[in-house]
Amino acid sequence: MENVLMWKRNLWVLWIGVFFTSASFSMVIPFLPIFLLQLGVHDHTEMWSGVLFSAAFFAGAFASPFWGRVADKYGRKPMIIRAGIALFVIYTLMAFVTNPYQILALRILQGLLSGFIPGAIALIGTNTPNEKVGYALSMISSASASGGILGPLLGGGIAHLVGNRLAFASGGVFVFLATLLIIFWVKEENFKPNKERGGSVRNDFKTAMMNRPLLLVLILTVVTSCSIMTIEPVLPLYVVKLGGSSDNASLIAGIVFSLPGIASALFAPYWGKWADKVGFQRVLFLGLMGGGIGMLAQVLVSQIWGFSIIRFMFGVFFCAVYPALNGLVVKSTPDEFRGRAFGLNQTANQIGGMTGPMIGGFVGGILPVQSVFLVTGILLLTAMGMVYWNAGVLNGSLKRKIIARKSG
Repeated sequence: MENVLMWKRNLWVLWIGVFFTSASFSMVIPFLPIFLLQLGVHDHTEMWSGVLFSAAFFAGAFASPFWGRVADKYGRKPMIIRAGIALFVIYTLMAFVTNPYQILALRILQGLLSGFIPGAIALIGTNTPNEKVGYALSMISSASASGGILGPLLGGGIAHLVGNRLAFASGGVFVFLATLLIIFWVKEENFKPNKERGGSVRNDFKTAMMNRPLLLVLILTVVTSCSIMTIEPVLPLYVVKLGGSSDNASLIAGIVFSLPGIASALFAPYWGKWADKVGFQRVLFLGLMGGGIGMLAQVLVSQIWGFSIIRFMFGVFFCAVYPALNGLVVKSTPDEFRGRAFGLNQTANQIGGMTGPMIGGFVGGILPVQSVFLVTGILLLTAMGMVYWNAGVLNGSLKRKIIARKSG
């Protein structure tokens, strides 16, 4: 009974922590360009905004495997607390910057020192009963999606009421309160410290290469993250174009943007429960298939209401993808390698997240904007094909002896 209460308490406390961390991360989106103007950046403002937004992702791609290795040595809970405190300090310092270079330095530090959400996923994957892992990971995914939806609204509202600087600081306060909850209420059990000596991130990559199911998940994560981010550079303009030049075009764009996230918050737990019954591979296949078809279908509509419906349906299916990928990481690795596995998976996610916008911007710059939707849909269906043709690998023997030996 105590174990049942423990994993459920862990899940809900971490749900709150991931929600506020995701919200604080996305809070800056509405006012970052405006804040740059207030700092006197009137030349190349769009370029600065893009560089600042991507800097954290770029730095995180290098740092994630290192923090995953540390998590396997000292525990996932200490790493979540470390990341929470680091984010609190960085967001608070954002309130005192005087030029864009200081913001850039803090954004790079944010990427280098963060790891809150991957740590939470790894802890849930290790401290949740096997028959509930799918549900738990889907709940964490819904927390991240919900925070991402409400973050810009919350950040814009706070910035309007008290100013941009205090809006940055309030993001730090949210993360700090979430970290306090984790310190006092989350309990990590089943932790087996990694006793490997002389190990390195390079060895972790080699170990992952020798684990075929994990390697396949990492490749799928890159392809999926890349495909979903290709649409980001062109989607705002396309939504405004469909909505016309009315005064509420920005409002309509904001609503359409949030629809997949709303669908994720509503439907991700149901996908998770189903994954616990039928397996993560089948759920991943259906999520990629529905996401790919939904992305292609967006090309066929020319009215904003039809586009909005298809975006929502796309979200209903696509919200199954990332929890299923995380579930396959859990199933394909032993406990003592799991922090490193999620660190590598986070790097794969960051690589895809950086590559996708470049592909989307390039395709959208030389071809009609609908071509970007076609490219995105084809990438998702390609990932679906990879899942189909490698079903035996994903459903096979998941705890390889070689991984156990390599991870100590």
